[in-house]
Amino acid sequence: MPEIKNSLGLENVGKVYRNLDVDTLITHAVNNEGAKVSSTGALMIDTGIFTGRSPKDKFFVNQDPSNKYISWGEINQPVTKDVYEDLLDNSKKQLSNKDLYVTDVYCGASLDSRKSVRFITEVAWQAHFIQNMFIVPQTQEEIDNFKPEFTIYNSCKTIDKSYVSHGLHSEVYVVFNVEENCAIIGGTWYAGEMKKGVFSMMNYWLPLEGKLSMHCSANIGKDGDTALFFGLSGTGKTTLSTDPNRALIGDDEHGWDDNGIFNFEGGCYAKVINLDKDSEPEIYNAIKKGAILENVIADENGVVDYKDSSKTENTRVSYPIDHIENHAKTMSGGHPSNIIFLCADAFGVLPPVAKLTRDQAMYYFLSGYTAKVAGTERGITEPVATFSSCFGEAFLPLNPTVYAELLGEKIDKHNVNVFLVNTGWTGGPYGVGSRMSIKNTRACINAILDGSINNSDFEVLPYFNLSIPKTLDGVDTEVLNPRNTWEDKEAYDEMATKLAGMYIENFKKYLTLESEFDFTTAGPQI
Repeated sequence: MPEIKNSLGLENVGKVYRNLDVDTLITHAVNNEGAKVSSTGALMIDTGIFTGRSPKDKFFVNQDPSNKYISWGEINQPVTKDVYEDLLDNSKKQLSNKDLYVTDVYCGASLDSRKSVRFITEVAWQAHFIQNMFIVPQTQEEIDNFKPEFTIYNSCKTIDKSYVSHGLHSEVYVVFNVEENCAIIGGTWYAGEMKKGVFSMMNYWLPLEGKLSMHCSANIGKDGDTALFFGLSGTGKTTLSTDPNRALIGDDEHGWDDNGIFNFEGGCYAKVINLDKDSEPEIYNAIKKGAILENVIADENGVVDYKDSSKTENTRVSYPIDHIENHAKTMSGGHPSNIIFLCADAFGVLPPVAKLTRDQAMYYFLSGYTAKVAGTERGITEPVATFSSCFGEAFLPLNPTVYAELLGEKIDKHNVNVFLVNTGWTGGPYGVGSRMSIKNTRACINAILDGSINNSDFEVLPYFNLSIPKTLDGVDTEVLNPRNTWEDKEAYDEMATKLAGMYIENFKKYLTLESEFDFTTAGPQI
């Protein structure tokens, strides 16, 4: 592959394994990288000291014209072009004089909106992960005519020894150069950096084209009704969108263009801590040959103990979407009928389900309240209440109001119903109450999707002014109003006031903008 070698910008490249078949990638990982195979045939790998993303080590090059669009701050940190060049040189030196895995894939199932991405790495299982998570060209013609619009150099085996003088936070670096359509990764083996890196770039490109990029899962019913599930990791996007009665479009990242909803990816990346085959059979059964298990504990026979979190709470599996028996073959659907905002309320204050007005939808979308789950990011060791704009602020290069404005336009245009669903705690806060049962959450979701929730009698939840059903088929009535689940009602009122105040304080950052984003009357009131 001399033409591929010459295009990589590296010196003395050895063998180039381009879009190698999965069987061979598994063999390379086992023979050369210490990977093992589970009793169900999945590849088991360790990601080293980093078992989650490293958000404090993510940077964008500060240059024209992208710096006019990027929302700079703690999420999108600037780095100079000179520092980027140093780190690019560092990454290329690491990848030179080696055999390499070059993986060419598409991000986006919509032909009108997809982007072509090339990954360069020296690790076989990372190439396998990329093939699981993105859309692999299916024909020789696609391979022959593939021209990458974006390239990622994953030099995970090197570090930035000069990070102090470079003004970085650690030896790890994940840097995006928008103008040169390139990203570099160093110092971390965690494969999720590649996945979310491309997602960040899609969140830059698509809104500038008038298309909405979303951190959500999606599925489609037998009658063609599409549903979206927004939420951060650990809120249930993967679990709740994987439904035997509905075809899965995708579990994490989607776009919404003039044709409807489309998956960015070609696979799923599910948390497997405490995975149970009875409550999550689709995911459990997807863990077979072709899947990759990250940081799990297994016995000498390869039998995985999904309850063991001794390496990390963030144990995960990646698998191609066709491991889910009931998946949408085109990985796309029409404009959605229902949008569901998932949160894991650590305070035990929010109801299991509430129907939102259009203004409430904008408010709760911009607020993006949830609880980060242990292990998803470095430094998070227990659930922490947080607000993440658009349920994915960590991946939004543009101002959150850009995405909110697009969402509002599409809700109005396509007459979409929007609901808030709490998959977090009930009967008290984290440490006192209990986690909402999957049974009750599933029943809430089913009532939304079949429309039966709209036949319920509703009451208003104090402090939040949310419309909550008094009864719902399949849901324990006592949990529908969260105040009723607390033994100490005054304690609930106190906690509700506290959380409402947090919402109000968080939303103040939007009040300096145009009046169209002043949705405070739709939010909590104290």
